[in-house]
Amino acid sequence: MRKVTVIGSGNVGATVANVLAHKDLVNEIVLLDIQGDMAKGKALDMWQQAPVDYYSTRITGTDDYAKTADSDIVVITAGIPRKPGMSRDDLISTNANIVSSVTAQIMKYSPNPIIIVVSNPLDVMTYAAWKTSGLPSSRVFGMAGILDTARYRAFLAEALNVSPKDIQAVLMGGHGDTMVPLPRYTNVSGIPVTELIDEASLDAIVERTKVGGGELVKLMGTSAWYAPGAAAAQMVESILKNENRIYPCCALLNGEYNLHGVFVGVPVKLGANGIEQLIELKLNEAEIALLNDSADQVRQVMEVYDGLSK
Repeated sequence: MRKVTVIGSGNVGATVANVLAHKDLVNEIVLLDIQGDMAKGKALDMWQQAPVDYYSTRITGTDDYAKTADSDIVVITAGIPRKPGMSRDDLISTNANIVSSVTAQIMKYSPNPIIIVVSNPLDVMTYAAWKTSGLPSSRVFGMAGILDTARYRAFLAEALNVSPKDIQAVLMGGHGDTMVPLPRYTNVSGIPVTELIDEASLDAIVERTKVGGGELVKLMGTSAWYAPGAAAAQMVESILKNENRIYPCCALLNGEYNLHGVFVGVPVKLGANGIEQLIELKLNEAEIALLNDSADQVRQVMEVYDGLSK
């Protein structure tokens, strides 16, 4: 019997649960929130959707961590969302406390889960969950690169008037303004993107991708949820099906890319044990400089978290 718990029944958490239910990969999804009735209501609504959309996954809403017992995978979306004018770093104190508390409760009932962190600021929240859990870093990682890559691919598809299905891309670094899109590793059905679009247009798309989350916050007054929720569900699917798909994820580096003890986005192979392999690309000097700058920014926020937890 396979079981996935989603912590937080807000827009992102509910979307993760709903997308996963439609994939019919697990026997049970537990949707947990401190607002237990909200979680129960959304879970009930999704279960009533099952006969219409033809899936069998049972969805349970609760505020009781005991019901998360023996979860194979836990997706953490809990935390306050970003508001207009608020940076991800502004969220650190409040959300670090939430994520650390959530992780401690998870570990009481599921001794060896795989934990996927979606809460912002993503990189440091993944660090907080890893430190609190005591799990190997291969079992605690963050959803960021898949979302950022999706935004990048969507913008490219629009500019090129092609299907987003045919665009493959890699982004690295922190989840935020210092992320590192890699046009050199971007292609459309195998064709290098640089052969299909001029440099200025590509640079503009890269810059739009870097502030893609902020663009949505300005439009809606809160963080995005459809794309982030679907991205987290895609990670769960690769793990449960042991697909070994290669995705950019927020992972702990211990010497890879000459970086140590920092959580940043890098391409990884996701399978039954979580991160099965961390892939090192042969970056050029300019790309290495951008990655180092991004890692430095993440490390500064990690140090803020370490100061809070003393």
